[in-house]
Amino acid sequence: MEVIVSSKPLVAMLCALFGAILVSLSGKNPNIRESWSVAAAVCMFGVIASMVPEVMAGNVYKYQLFDMLPGLSLTFRADAFSMIFAIVASFLWILAAFYSMGYMRGLLEHAQTRFNTCFALSLFGAIGVAFADNIFTLYLFYEIVSICTYPLVAHHQDEEGYSGARKYIVYLTTTAKGLLLPAMILIYVLTGSLDFADNIHTGIIPVGVNGVVVTILYICFLIGFAKNGVMPVHNWLPGAMVAPTPVSALLHAVAVVKVGVFSTTRVMLYVFGTDQMSALGLGVPTAYFVSFTIITASIIALTKDNLKARLAYSTVSQLSYIILGVALLTPNGIEGGLVHIANHAFSKITLFFCAGAIYVATRKKTISEMSGLGRTMPFTFAAFGIASLSMIGAPPVAGFVTKWKLLVGAMEMETHSIGILLVLLASTLLNAAYFAPVTYRAFFGKRPEGETYEGIKEAPLSMVIPLMIAAIISVIIGIYPDFMMTFVNMVTQ
Repeated sequence: MEVIVSSKPLVAMLCALFGAILVSLSGKNPNIRESWSVAAAVCMFGVIASMVPEVMAGNVYKYQLFDMLPGLSLTFRADAFSMIFAIVASFLWILAAFYSMGYMRGLLEHAQTRFNTCFALSLFGAIGVAFADNIFTLYLFYEIVSICTYPLVAHHQDEEGYSGARKYIVYLTTTAKGLLLPAMILIYVLTGSLDFADNIHTGIIPVGVNGVVVTILYICFLIGFAKNGVMPVHNWLPGAMVAPTPVSALLHAVAVVKVGVFSTTRVMLYVFGTDQMSALGLGVPTAYFVSFTIITASIIALTKDNLKARLAYSTVSQLSYIILGVALLTPNGIEGGLVHIANHAFSKITLFFCAGAIYVATRKKTISEMSGLGRTMPFTFAAFGIASLSMIGAPPVAGFVTKWKLLVGAMEMETHSIGILLVLLASTLLNAAYFAPVTYRAFFGKRPEGETYEGIKEAPLSMVIPLMIAAIISVIIGIYPDFMMTFVNMVTQ
C-alpha cells in the first residue's frame, strides 16, 4: 500500500463548501442559484471519481490540514472504506440537485436559497465524515452535518416543523456530547492517538486495557452515533419527516443516516477491530441488539398509512442491516453490511423521490388514497416497485446482494447462526408485507369512490428522470455488483 499525499479529499469537500457560498450569493436568480448546486455536485463527484483508480490499486490518499496535539490532527484520507460512502453520496447529490428543482418550484416553496445552501453544506459535512482519518475529524464533521441539516428539517417554519427539528437536534447533540465526546477523550488518554487503524483486524486499543472499559467505550459509540437510527435513539428520524421530500431523501438515503452507520461501522472496524470484538464477545450481542430494531421498526412500518412515515420506519429497520453485517464478524457478513451502504442509498432515495413526485402531482400523502394511481403515474410507481424489490431483497435488484451476503455471513458464524437466519427471514417477510401492497394497490387497486384522478399526470421531468435513473442503477448494481464490491472486498482482506 502506497500513501499518496494529496489534497484531493479536501478539494472534494471544498466543492460543496464553495457551492454553498455561491448558492447563497445567487439567491435573487433561481436559475443561476440552482446551476451552482448542480455544478458543485458534478465537481465533487468528478474529484472523487479521479481517486478511484489509485484506491482500487490499493493505495490511500492522505492530507493533513493541521496538527493540534501529538496524535490529534485534522487529517483526511481516501481509502477503500471511504469510497463506498463518498462515491454514492456525491453521485446521488447530482440526482438530488435536479430533483429538488422540480419539487421546490412545483410547490412554490419559500426560502429556496437557504434550502439549497444548507443542502450543499450537509454534503460538505458528509464527505468530511467519509474522508476522516481519525476519530476527531470524524466527530467534527459529524457535528457539522447535524447543524447544517437542522434548518432543512425546520424548513416549513411551522409548529410541526420546529417540533420535528427540535427533537432532531436534541437527540443528535445530546448523544454526541454525552457519549461520543467522553469516549473519544478516554480513547486518546488510553492510546495517545485518535488515528484509525490501517486494517479492520487490529484496532487501536492497546492489549491489556480492561475489557469492561473497552466494552463501555464500544457501547458509547454504538449509541452515541444516533444518526444510525438504532433503537432507542431512533425517534428523531420519523420526526424529521416534516421536512420537504428532497430533505427526507437526503436524510434517509445520503447524508444523515449514512453518516451515522458509516461512522458506527468505521469505529467498529478501525478503532476496536474484529479481533478485539471477537475476543470480548461484542459481535453477537450487537447483532441481536440491532436485530430488535430491524424487526420492531418493520412491524411499526406495517401500521403506517402515511407513505413517508412508512418509509421512515423502513429506514430505521434497513440501517441496522449494515451494523448487523459488521457485527457478524465474518467476511461475508461484513461485506453484506458494507455493500448495503450503497444498495440502500440508491433504493431508498428512489422511494423518497417517488413519494415526493406523488405529492407534487396529486397532493396525496397516504397509501389508502393511492389505489389505482399507478395507472395514471406508471413511471413513478414502476420505479417505486423496483426500489421496493431491492428493500425486500429480491433478485435482480441491489438489495438481493445484501441479503445473500448476510445470509452466507450468518451461516459462517460458529454460534447463533440459526437465530440470525431467523431474523433475516422474518425481516424479509415483513419488508414484503409493508412494501408490496403499495405497488399492488397502485396498479391493481380500485380507485377510491368518486375519485377519477382527472387532471393528474406524472410529476415534472426534473423529478421523474432522477427517480428513474436511481431505480435503474438499483437494478444495474444488483446484476453487476462488482464495482462496489471491489472496495468492499479490499476492506475485508
